[in-house]
Amino acid sequence: EVQLVESGGGLVQAGGSLRLSCAASGFSFDDYGLGWFRQAPGKEREGVACIDGRGGSASYADSVKDRFTISTDKTKNMVFLQMNDLKPEDTAVYYCAADYGGPTHFFSFVRLNALDAWGQGTQVTVSL
Repeated sequence: EVQLVESGGGLVQAGGSLRLSCAASGFSFDDYGLGWFRQAPGKEREGVACIDGRGGSASYADSVKDRFTISTDKTKNMVFLQMNDLKPEDTAVYYCAADYGGPTHFFSFVRLNALDAWGQGTQVTVSL
């Protein structure tokens, strides 16, 4: 069973940084795309970043490009999201997600609610 458990959220001032962690189990990173999406109250889900579990280049939403970095540690089955220069509009619940077959359709599947698995989420709040 695929399981994803996020941690690292919290309250931070605008301009600050947070690092989200996701402990993954029950699957091989080599078979999956991995990523993060977020959802703010009253708004649709938004894909934030994704990466091939085998490694390689990552993809980012325009809203977070050059501020967020996704990475993985296959030896520890961990996925990370380093978030710098945070803005109030980044406030949301952040979810770690996995999708069988790779990250090609990650952002589309976020919008379609078609990802294979995601965690319970961690709250990120950015104050002025």
